[in-house]
Amino acid sequence: MSNPADSALSRRDLLATTTRTAVATAAVGALLPGAYAAGDETIQLALVGCGGRGSGAAVDAMSSSCGPTKLVAMADAYEDRLKGSYEGLQGRFEKQMDVPQERQFVGFDAYRQAMDALNPGDVVLLTTPPAFRWVQFKYAIEKGLNVFMEKPICVDAPSGRRMLELGEEAKKKNLKVGVGLMCRHCEARGQLYDRIQNGELGDLILLRAYRMVGPTASAFVLPKPPEQNELEYQIRNFHSFLWASGGAYSDFLIHNIDECCWMKNDWPVEAQASGGRHYRGDYVDQNFDTYSVEYTFGDGTKMRLEGRTMVNCKQEFASFAHGSKGSAVISQSGHAPSRARIFKDQRMTRSNVVWQFPQPEPNPYQLEWDHLLNAIREDKPYNEVERGAKASLVTVMGRMAAHTGRVVTWDDMLELDHEFAPDVDKLVVGGDAPLKADASGKYPVPAPGLITKREYQV
Repeated sequence: MSNPADSALSRRDLLATTTRTAVATAAVGALLPGAYAAGDETIQLALVGCGGRGSGAAVDAMSSSCGPTKLVAMADAYEDRLKGSYEGLQGRFEKQMDVPQERQFVGFDAYRQAMDALNPGDVVLLTTPPAFRWVQFKYAIEKGLNVFMEKPICVDAPSGRRMLELGEEAKKKNLKVGVGLMCRHCEARGQLYDRIQNGELGDLILLRAYRMVGPTASAFVLPKPPEQNELEYQIRNFHSFLWASGGAYSDFLIHNIDECCWMKNDWPVEAQASGGRHYRGDYVDQNFDTYSVEYTFGDGTKMRLEGRTMVNCKQEFASFAHGSKGSAVISQSGHAPSRARIFKDQRMTRSNVVWQFPQPEPNPYQLEWDHLLNAIREDKPYNEVERGAKASLVTVMGRMAAHTGRVVTWDDMLELDHEFAPDVDKLVVGGDAPLKADASGKYPVPAPGLITKREYQV
């Protein structure tokens, strides 16, 4: 299953990580330090999902200072995606590429074939649309593979609870699992977190996050071409469909949500929100164009989140923290560099800066791979699934609050039974899609206040 973000090799070429991981205890496992499947120091990789994010993650894996690594298998639902990714990676990493035609797998069961080409202790990259994450992670655990998976790792409450359970299974097998919330590996944010926890901002009283940009990736989509299969159309435009990605909210806003929760060192207990669709024209996706969400933590602290994907509007892509003694930039102008800094009061001016992380910052996209591979080589406990699942579920919580017009709580996330695509593990190329269009080619969309028990009515 492809994950067609921007260009095949651009997204992760620019970035890399330092460690700030929430590591869970693990049982003693079968993989011993230095015992790798290739019979030497080489860690073998399989790429499942050959869109932009998958290709970029493979770039980081093969660029890591904790190598050597080698890509030995690739899988995607669609051959053109696999071929484009292969050609780009082969041109850049020829000596680390060992993916002959017989280890290039196409189809919805291709993930199994790619993982079957590995040995226990190797690493599989799960970078398909998020709907397929639990299916593929479950098989990786059965095969005894270490895992890197892209965020979000669930799209609704049932799949989130399933991922939490699978994370525990991975711990029992001592499998190392990284989740692509690379901001947690950022050295600048890590130092800011330490300073906030040490009281330099005083009591943390407000967090603010913004991702107010233009139309992004496949979040806006025109009606399906008559000749294209419905399922293929939805997967190739996965940001447009809640079942496939959790929509633009889950896929894009999760980073700002996660980094703010990190600074607070807590997860919100409820969310209330508003949002809407504007100037839709011929677009048929399920996304809102604006989201305004208020998260509340257990101690009453608020986190405000503003999301917008509209043309010719003010743009801002940043997160901020406010305390009783001062304020801070968590990130500014995108994910990296963060440009983290602290101000002596609430006025975020150059003259008020009392601390800032020096530039240039190490690349968090690369560092998350360095940390995962180092944990494998040193046999250190390393499992980011619980944190990744909670960040994903908190994201679902805010999205659902906007889509229903109701307050949604963390306890709701532990009980809600509406699963967008309960039979996602049974999908086949050329088959039916989990979501159907009406006679005009349009899909069901959220209707706050009218549909309140789930995010849309089928």
